[in-house]
Amino acid sequence: MARSVVGLDIGHGVLRAAEVANPAKPRPTLLRYHEMSVPIEAVNRGEVTDPALVAQALKVMWSRAKFGTKDVVLGMGNQRVLSRDYSVRAQPLNRIRESLPFQVQDLLPVPVADALLDFYPISREMTDQGPMINGLLVAAIKDAVLGNVEAVEAAGLHVAEVDLIPFALTRLLLGSASTTGVTALVDIGASTTNVVMAVGGVPHFVRVLPSGSRDISDAIVAKHGIAFDDADRIKRQFGVAPNVVTPEQRPVIDTIHAATGELLGSVRNTISYFVNSRPTLPVTQLMLSGGGADMPGIREAFAELTRLPVVEADPFGHIAIAKSIASEGLRTARSKAPVAIGLAVGSLA
Repeated sequence: MARSVVGLDIGHGVLRAAEVANPAKPRPTLLRYHEMSVPIEAVNRGEVTDPALVAQALKVMWSRAKFGTKDVVLGMGNQRVLSRDYSVRAQPLNRIRESLPFQVQDLLPVPVADALLDFYPISREMTDQGPMINGLLVAAIKDAVLGNVEAVEAAGLHVAEVDLIPFALTRLLLGSASTTGVTALVDIGASTTNVVMAVGGVPHFVRVLPSGSRDISDAIVAKHGIAFDDADRIKRQFGVAPNVVTPEQRPVIDTIHAATGELLGSVRNTISYFVNSRPTLPVTQLMLSGGGADMPGIREAFAELTRLPVVEADPFGHIAIAKSIASEGLRTARSKAPVAIGLAVGSLA
């Protein structure tokens, strides 16, 4: 039987999991996908706050979905994970990783002892000081990661890897993309927005913005006193697309536009920072994914603001899909499943 692994996305009040067979092969196969709501008090902005409740939910999820493995790749990617440009003298990757705690304290907002560190190499160059490796320093607050790991293990599962969500999205959605220039991959989740600037499928720049589509619903609730479920429904119905609305609807629509504008502005500023710091790497397109990408008019709004062609991410373009998966379920999961699938793809290499 083909070896498989489950990518697990612990989101804001939701668990999403995807089992992938032959994850390290050029065209892995999606075997199963399942998602399950959990109370906001149990998972807040991607961090487990009630390990016992999450562990119980995972046991139920594994039973319902009939996952064939207990090996899990766990994703991390909220405001407690940061990525920074980092260059180091050329040496084996294991040596670079071993030296990080002694070299990067000035780059971190917390003591080295409180962080988990990794290095993602991008390119090599020859300098006056000799050969150098340019890459990304990744640092995650240790307590945030270990809390999620402990909840997963309490469910009787095995955490095979912990991966950065922006890297997982890049692997799945861009692969070894041969398009010239830079793709700005923008994944709008409930509480965070991942922005990845990738060249040829390789991430050169990563930012995790601490806002997402839920903030738009929260703005409606705060300003108009509407119940959250109603605010979320109105947001998904109208979005930022041009609509003929009644005078009574106009104030709520204006709130949606204002809150969405803040998110759009944060993404634009992130892209502008990349462009200004790397003038030799032109951005040629913007790719949208995540639940927030389903908002009416959001694609057109990004195109107008950034002056870039905007394309929709296809999480199924580089993988095979088992015949046992219902096509209707995949259509509804198209914007929400990429993180879980991406975490599994490329693992166990």
